[in-house]
Parts: sequence; structure tokens; C-alpha cells
Amino acid sequence: MATVKEIPAKLVAELRARTGAGMMDCKRALEEAGGDLEKAADILRKQNKAKADKRSGREAAEGLVEAYVHFNGKVGVLVELNCETDFVARTDDFRALAKDLALHIASAAPIAVRVEDVPADVIAREREIYVAQLAEEQKPEQVKAKIVEGRLKKFFEERVLLEQKFVKDDKRTIADLVKELSGKTGENVQVRRFVRFELGGN
Repeated sequence: MATVKEIPAKLVAELRARTGAGMMDCKRALEEAGGDLEKAADILRKQNKAKADKRSGREAAEGLVEAYVHFNGKVGVLVELNCETDFVARTDDFRALAKDLALHIASAAPIAVRVEDVPADVIAREREIYVAQLAEEQKPEQVKAKIVEGRLKKFFEERVLLEQKFVKDDKRTIADLVKELSGKTGENVQVRRFVRFELGGN
């Protein structure tokens, strides 16, 4: 494994530019990853996620509302992103995340921010469809139940904002992006709500 002395400063700087983490954190992550930039970035992401989970109960009453209108004028989005202080709300990183969220929502058309926000009747309807699809298959009931739950999980991953893969980077979910920014800023960052308009839509 590479030691701190063997990690080139250029690599540390590159990891810092990519993740926004402190120099010592970047050095330690690169050392742990044996000089592998991708692995080191993953280590820092996990650390930020753990930090973000600890502060998720704190009130996030500041933030901003970001708007996006697609170039053809047929899709528009408003999204509210919250944090704890006005200082963080004004940072480039916070604004960039709000912009990315608005663009993502325009493209991926989620139906809710969180799984808990999906209306019960929508979940019931999906479950009914999956049960009906399996009705003809000769499988034990407990296996069918697992399949239904698996399909429901996939439905959430495709239609719920925080569960969706980011349109610009399918290795990360929207929840990952939010937690990374929370870890980086030291504040509770939350997507509060969004509205998506589509010409001719409901």
C-alpha cells in the first residue's frame, strides 16, 4: 500500500478539486486506496454520507428555489433546496446542486421526493399490477411476494427523486449528491419539494 510520502501532491490536489474534501482527508483517502483516485473518491463519499446521516435531524430552513425551463419551452421545473444557513445557500456548490436537481427533474420526471411521499393509492395500484402479472406463474406464494417487493423497489428507483440515478452520472443517486453536499458543507441539506410542468400534461 502507498504511504503518505508516496502520494503525489498533484493527485491530492486532483482529488480535492473533485470532492471538495480537505487536504488531509484527501491524503488519508488516497493512502487507504493505495493511490487509486476512484477508490479514494468513493472512500470520501462514504465518509461524507456518514457525516450527513448524523446531521439529518437538524432544521434546514434556509436555501433557494431554482427554476429550469427546457430549451424547447415544453418542460419547466421549480425545485426548493434547503440548508441551515444563508451562507451555505449562497455558495457555488449549493447553487450548482440546485441547478443539477432542476435539470434532472425535467429529464427524469420523478413523481415524489421520497418513497414516503408516494401516494398510497399509487403504491397499491403498482402492487396490484405486479400481483396480476405473476398470477399465471406457478411459483410459491412467498417467492411471488418477494418478486412483487423487488419490482416495487425498482419502481421507486425509477420514479422517486432521491432514489433515482443522477442523469449526468448513473453511478450516483440523487440522495448521494445531497448527502455529499451535506458532508462537504457540514449542514443538513434537504430537497423540500419540486413541481414539474410539461406542456399539455396534467
